[in-house]
Amino acid sequence: MDEIVKKHHADRAWDRVMDQIRAAMTLQNVHASRVVVLVPYAQLMQEARSAWLRGLDNAQTTAHFLPRFETTMNWTRSLGGFAPSGDDVRLDAARDVLTAASLLSRAGLAAHQNVLTGRLMEATWSLARVAAAVPPQARAQWGADQGATLTTGMESSVLALEAATAQIAVAWAASSSYPSDPVFAAAPELLVLLSGFQAEPMALALQQALGERAMALPLAVDADSNGGAGQVALHAAQDAEDEAHCAAACVLAHLAAGRTPVALVAQDRVLTRRVRAMLGERGVAVRDETGWKLSTTRSAASLMSLLRALVWDASTDAVLDWLKNAPAFAPPAVTQAEVSWRRLGVRDWRSVPVAEGVAVPVQALRDTLQSGRPLARWLADLRVALQSAGQWPNLMQDPAGQAVLDALRLREGAELEFADVPARMSLNDFTSWVSQTLEAVSFSPKHPPHAQVVILPLSQLLGRPLAAVVLPGCDEVRLPVSPEPPGLWTPAQRALLGLPSREELAAATRAAWHYALQFPHVDVLWRLSEGGEHLMASGFVQELQLQQAAALVADPSVLRALTPQPGRMPSPAGDALPLTRLSSTAYEDLRRCPYRFFALRQLKLQESDELDTELGKRDFGNWLHGVLKLFHEALNKAPAPELIVRVAMINVAAEQATVELGLSPSEFLPFAAAWPRVRAGYLEWLAGHEAGGATFSEAESWKETALGRLTLVGKIDRIDRLADGSALVIDYKTEAPGTTAQRIKQSLEDTQLAFYAALLTDDMLAAAYVNVGEKDATKSYGQPDIVALRDQLLEGIATDMARIAGGAGMPALGEGKACEFCAARGLCRKDFWGD
Repeated sequence: MDEIVKKHHADRAWDRVMDQIRAAMTLQNVHASRVVVLVPYAQLMQEARSAWLRGLDNAQTTAHFLPRFETTMNWTRSLGGFAPSGDDVRLDAARDVLTAASLLSRAGLAAHQNVLTGRLMEATWSLARVAAAVPPQARAQWGADQGATLTTGMESSVLALEAATAQIAVAWAASSSYPSDPVFAAAPELLVLLSGFQAEPMALALQQALGERAMALPLAVDADSNGGAGQVALHAAQDAEDEAHCAAACVLAHLAAGRTPVALVAQDRVLTRRVRAMLGERGVAVRDETGWKLSTTRSAASLMSLLRALVWDASTDAVLDWLKNAPAFAPPAVTQAEVSWRRLGVRDWRSVPVAEGVAVPVQALRDTLQSGRPLARWLADLRVALQSAGQWPNLMQDPAGQAVLDALRLREGAELEFADVPARMSLNDFTSWVSQTLEAVSFSPKHPPHAQVVILPLSQLLGRPLAAVVLPGCDEVRLPVSPEPPGLWTPAQRALLGLPSREELAAATRAAWHYALQFPHVDVLWRLSEGGEHLMASGFVQELQLQQAAALVADPSVLRALTPQPGRMPSPAGDALPLTRLSSTAYEDLRRCPYRFFALRQLKLQESDELDTELGKRDFGNWLHGVLKLFHEALNKAPAPELIVRVAMINVAAEQATVELGLSPSEFLPFAAAWPRVRAGYLEWLAGHEAGGATFSEAESWKETALGRLTLVGKIDRIDRLADGSALVIDYKTEAPGTTAQRIKQSLEDTQLAFYAALLTDDMLAAAYVNVGEKDATKSYGQPDIVALRDQLLEGIATDMARIAGGAGMPALGEGKACEFCAARGLCRKDFWGD
């Protein structure tokens, strides 16, 4: 580290600046205590103090006066307190969202609040730095001048909302007081403004106001003055994950070489968090100076899960998500309720039976937070709800949780800050306010005392004596040569308002890039693809390559020798987990793969059905089963041979089945479009089926029969009686006709009809699949010799169950389609077996 201090270009720049300040002090005969030096950002205050002390003559007395090294905000706080009032811009989303909505309402735009509130706040925040640089006494006139010409060319009614938002933003910014206002009354004998890569409006305003008592000094100089560029290594990664691994490897390589601290530039926040996690696994001490959105933290997600569970049309999944984050509800009770609700297929909370179990306290808590109320009351009631749900202690114990409580004013008594907001807010409005507030606040974890790695923006490399820089995200998207100006302002409006233009932003980005290349060791990384699309390197990187100033290097990852440990086919014994009930699908699992039967049926490790998903072919099949059951039961009570009457009856059954399954018309629309063809084909088949003497007997009937100590169970789609009085077992299929035909051909492999036949005690019966197609006509596929197949099946079941009871192994023998969509594939680990 001593070598860095002596030779680092940042230290040389600091020494140069301090010499210039001392020269100016001598020339103007100003004492150090009357000098204020404003640095671009807070982390440079300590660097500046160290540089000043480093330049003092050791022969002098040990008592030294130092200039005041401050940022504008620090200087403001030392000049006296500032208390915002009224509609002042606070740069605090919790308050500014409310003020923006109020201003829109007063301007007659209340109907557009939901759309314009966020835009108005964003526009005003972008103006705050410019407006704060205008002396308070001249700010109102500045706003009037800007507002008079700001909307020129926006007279069209199509742009009315944009023009109104722009005018309100300027008026709001111009009528506000700012924490930096006291600096205009300050009178330092010498004010030194250290400039960064981009001119600051406040620095320019102070320099103009103080005249000869102010001087601006650049902290950054060109590469030639600093001894040229450092050692630059280029890394082209295949994708985002490869880039994260490579970036982490670069950092670790620098640390292994004794280079600390290492800068990790947060050009891509998602990738940076991934790299940070990798470094954390290796025990690296990281100081994150950029942070991340508070809304992305676990604590914020926990709180938002409660609010999402409160809405009147909340999904059952939303309520379950909250319950799993609420310790007050016992996990076994929540699990039991989840199993029950998923079994019932209840997608909407309002359809859940709330008369018993965990649903009772859940609904009681929901009822307390339904009606509208003022914001202060909302916050107090939300605090009570969080405490009742057991979420409050977790928020208090988590640094991010405490940041959530502070941002939302949820601590005891903090809600009184909004006592001056009497307007009633609906639950939807309150949820939107919470979401916007959390989205606008950044969270930074506690800094370690001695950081090995510093995460910071590209522009804040300035003035930092860092040993190495790792710069991921240098692709055309995340590091453009000409960045898009932020906000909603047009180029003409930006020029009028004094906001940086695209050209100025491009120049600042280029300056920051060239400064980064001056560090002793620099790793530049980018990815070649994203989302299946090719991605080019940033224009800055391409410029380096064209100049042959840097070359691609090998992957810095350190390879580790690992001993291969391939898995083997599992073959557990299931004799300790005997089944007493066996269904057709369970036995089919046993025949397809014994291990699948062991995992899903004996261990009961079955996947939970999703509640809030798009309708699929299976949902159409379930609906069709319900329709045909209702139709045939109604037809059995009131026989009607006329086709027109049957069409009306089956339509009524379709509507009733849709309601019973809780399917919305919009969700069911794709299947509703095919329903007329399905209906016509089925009724045509039914007429021919009845002409052969068959009559309907029962549908969706549950059957059980004993087989030794085992009970065979199942629900038969339909049972008819043939002309001779024998039973006909029918199973509906909505699959391709070829698949159904294949089932009949492989009678010894397909066990479904034989199993259903085993549930009946009839000595004479028939069985058939009825394929109800969406495109092809309905057709039946009879299974010959069903009684013989049934007897063979029963013998096979008895043999298989006896072998399991005897401790026979249950290997993972599945092949082909049996494995493609198997829920137990992650358990048998078939993809990792050795040869």
